[in-house]
Amino acid sequence: MRMGRDNLMNTSSTARGFLPGKMQLTLDEQGPLYEQIARALKREILGGRIKAGSKLPSTRTVALALGVTRKSVVHAYELLCAEQLAFARGGSGTRVANIGGVANRKRLQARPPSQYAIRMRKLPALTLAGARVMPPPKYNMQYGEPVRSAAFFNTWRRKLAAAALRAPPGYAPAAGLPALRRALADYLGRRRGIICDASDILVVGGTQEALTLIERVLLDAGDTAVVEDPNYELAVLSLTAHGARIFHGRTDEEGLVVRELPRQSVGLTYVTPSHQFPSGVVMSLQRRLELLSWAASTGCYLFEDDYDSEFHSGEGPLPALRTLDIADRVIYVGSFSKTLFPSLRMGYIVCPKGIRDDLFQAKLLNDLGCPAIDQAALATLIQSRQYEKLLRHSVKEIIDRRRALVEALREVTEADIEIGPHEGGMHLVVWFRNMHPQKFLRFIERAKGAGLGLYPIDPYYHHKPARCGLILGYAGLSSGQLRSAIDLFSRCLQDVMAGHERSAVPLLS
Repeated sequence: MRMGRDNLMNTSSTARGFLPGKMQLTLDEQGPLYEQIARALKREILGGRIKAGSKLPSTRTVALALGVTRKSVVHAYELLCAEQLAFARGGSGTRVANIGGVANRKRLQARPPSQYAIRMRKLPALTLAGARVMPPPKYNMQYGEPVRSAAFFNTWRRKLAAAALRAPPGYAPAAGLPALRRALADYLGRRRGIICDASDILVVGGTQEALTLIERVLLDAGDTAVVEDPNYELAVLSLTAHGARIFHGRTDEEGLVVRELPRQSVGLTYVTPSHQFPSGVVMSLQRRLELLSWAASTGCYLFEDDYDSEFHSGEGPLPALRTLDIADRVIYVGSFSKTLFPSLRMGYIVCPKGIRDDLFQAKLLNDLGCPAIDQAALATLIQSRQYEKLLRHSVKEIIDRRRALVEALREVTEADIEIGPHEGGMHLVVWFRNMHPQKFLRFIERAKGAGLGLYPIDPYYHHKPARCGLILGYAGLSSGQLRSAIDLFSRCLQDVMAGHERSAVPLLS
């Protein structure tokens, strides 16, 4: 259908027209004029204000009333006829079709939303997890930004182009492409000590989808789920929306305190043993054995979120919790959001035998499977060992950046701050020894005004910590940028502690 200039968009104020029979049409200024006119007439027809069989006003009359071209009205009438709301007969004009009883003449009471929707509406707003500051400050120390590598993206583009030529055009298996599952089983056996078969692996759209599927399989509304305190915010929100009763398990310098956990009726426990999020603590071997014994005795499944264990200094992290599991209670979950890039939205579950088929079926019903082309590209990246080559580069870069950050922080007065565990991961925690909460907030605002993005750790706690602290993400900044950022950090801190809160701190170039 060819349209004149008048049909492209009405940019004037909302048009209203009074037509014969006291009919009033109001255009909504959304889209082409002929669609606006058709929608206005549709509202009158469906609202019962224009009766079935009634003759619509002539196109010329409508055009004059609305101040538009006649061609726009003609196209609107044609659209109503195409939707079977009207019909045109030569010489007798356009009439309203008989569409039966008008169901929406009265505004009916809307059905209340589901309990899931009600719980979602009550969730607190996101803080750091999933939320991004726009525009970001010059030195943004928000957690979650991966190392950016031009070399990797060039490699990924080539793999993706090649995969597009050979990936099956139909639906891939819901559990994941066999080639990717085999590659992951081999990789996990070599790198994380997890001995599993490709048939045990379920490919998912990241850790968040993994949790959603596991919730559906293991938890009914009202069931108890244990999370660490502090914890990963999106995990707690997802469990809460699902209807789980959350038990916040205290953590200490060895990880989750197992002796304080409930002794019965726990469906799922969410843990980050390799690098507790966000405190950075590595769960001790003794505590891991206690946790596995507790899970076996209570029948609870353990969700092991191994989100950034690759980025460890020295000899590497402890083996995964699943490697110690002889009762098959650990659900091991990994993703590529930190090692590659978050928008890939690809992860995997190593499924315990007892719930493997249930998880596969839940994935099938959820989305029929992850994109085949991305899976095929990722499979060749892992099989060719290029993934590990790229990972070695990222690990070296992360270690260099971590070292630069820690060295710069150590130049800040030790009386002011304490650096938390920093042997691995992509972030660390800085605690303030003698900082009043109000002064702490002024410090964050002062840093923000100077171009430094700092983020408090307390939103991750259920029981608020006794001291003020920051979670400092460093993977997204170079070593030089980190040194400049901490220099700015130190200057803002000195000014706030000294009470010089009106003096300006210039943004570093």
